Amino acid sequence: MTSWVPFDLLDHLWQSTLFTVAVWLVARAVRTNAARVRYWLWFAASLKLLIPISMLVTIGERFAWRTTPAAPPPVVSFVIEQVLTPAAVTAATVPAVPATSLTLAWSLFIGAWACGVALVLAQWWRQWQPIRRALRDARPIDIGQHLGLTVLTSASMIEPGVFGIWRPVLLVPDGIRDRLTPAQLRALIAHEQCHVKHHDNLTAALHMAIEAVFWFHPLVWWLEQRLIEERERACDEYVLQSGSTPRDYAEGILEVCRFAKDPSPVFVAGITGSDLRHRIESILRNQAAPPLGRERIVALLVCAAAAVVGPVTAGAVQSTKPAQAAADSRPRFEVASIKRTPEVTGPGADFSAMPGGHLHARNNEVANFIGNAYGRVPHYLIANMPDWVTADRYDLEAKAADPTATAPQMMLMLQTLLEDRFKLRWHRETREGPVYVLSVARGGHKLRASKDCVVERDPAKPLPAPPPGRTQPLCGNNWLHGQGPISVWSAFSIDMAKVAGTLGVFTGRQVVDKTGLTGLFDVDLELPRLQPVPGADLAPPDADAFTVVREQLGLVLEPGKGPLEYFVIDSIARPTEN
Repeated sequence: MTSWVPFDLLDHLWQSTLFTVAVWLVARAVRTNAARVRYWLWFAASLKLLIPISMLVTIGERFAWRTTPAAPPPVVSFVIEQVLTPAAVTAATVPAVPATSLTLAWSLFIGAWACGVALVLAQWWRQWQPIRRALRDARPIDIGQHLGLTVLTSASMIEPGVFGIWRPVLLVPDGIRDRLTPAQLRALIAHEQCHVKHHDNLTAALHMAIEAVFWFHPLVWWLEQRLIEERERACDEYVLQSGSTPRDYAEGILEVCRFAKDPSPVFVAGITGSDLRHRIESILRNQAAPPLGRERIVALLVCAAAAVVGPVTAGAVQSTKPAQAAADSRPRFEVASIKRTPEVTGPGADFSAMPGGHLHARNNEVANFIGNAYGRVPHYLIANMPDWVTADRYDLEAKAADPTATAPQMMLMLQTLLEDRFKLRWHRETREGPVYVLSVARGGHKLRASKDCVVERDPAKPLPAPPPGRTQPLCGNNWLHGQGPISVWSAFSIDMAKVAGTLGVFTGRQVVDKTGLTGLFDVDLELPRLQPVPGADLAPPDADAFTVVREQLGLVLEPGKGPLEYFVIDSIARPTEN
């Protein structure tokens, strides 16, 4: 739990209070209409405590058009063909997220809240015990009414009431037929039928749950009184509309009050709830509640829709505006030209972020643009690629407005270019996929310890001119594809993460490093050029490559499975050339 939770809680409480004030105003406007309408209004105010407005706003945000999140800035260097070397998946421990400890004050608050919940539940449990005993000792009784409801009688002095939610029963005290006239009994039975018909025990139980959670808020206890008041008035109206006379009904209620010493608790739909004197006066007046009318029904529906749709719409709008602003503020090239590579273009491909804010690419697959732009994503981790994304070749010439733009900055501009010109929409998704596990062969590894090399440039700075008269190799991967079926891999001062990552490029799969080797190594290796089959499940590449890796490096690649983060293409289209 974090420090912002109390502020969210306070925000939710005052919003619920404000919503209840609005409900009170609406209830005042329909005070002459049916009580059941006001009952549902108050019940909506009760349910609002379970539905934070922030949750509706979050739902609205899901309807807003999202711009694709920016990926971490990649590091781009001069490459020939496709040189994408992702970081290897190590078998070392994943950084643990430290648990946030509660402050003493917040711990005390949680403890006090839990104690309050326990006291509320204990109070209700105490009230339930007499009813439980009465139900246990009760016996069925036939009162001559066709109720479709089980009627039980008990020696306890509990007023008549409906108990249960899914299978309600009517419990009446012994001797009730001797104390009430048939007309009075019929009126009281109609009252309880109204509770069953409208599932009043269920709504009462739901409000009780809200009271237990928000026991500290006076609003829930005030709402309880409003709910009981309108619930009983609604059943009074139902009884009078069913044909009972006001006098018989009122006298029946008063007679029950004389011999029923124990009133029903809040979770039981009884007969004597609410302000009894006010109810009796209202019953005797027998003033029929006028119907709502078309205008008021429409007004209530509009208010209900506004209460739900309003926050959802606000969430969609507020999510769209920052997204649109972010889209407008994305880094862009000042000038960019994309053309299909001519047929006469020779073999090989170039992709280079050059000094002066220039990006040059020749004979590149669109998959290579995507891989470089979004953080060195290798082809085998790009999902849902149409065939043309790897078959079509394009030349790209782009220039940033700022001549000091760095390679990572130009890759962000390339992201914008892909999303604007290629209509690229994407997301990242972790899936179980095929991997290779890299381990040390029997007899030990054959990697050469690192020699001196020229330190790689800082990728955050502009590309410098090549060192004049350099005699030492450049640190890192300096690999070139050779002619024919052989690829040459030359690297200096690389760790096992880069070894595993480069082998992943050759094999077309993520390589998990389980060698346990540390330090820096030099690699000089000729490998058969591999052509991984897209979608192939754990099918090993050319066995010759595995043999070369084992014999010359003393390393073993074995198929396996593991979690992989895929770059998933949702949609993409061929660009219009310029």
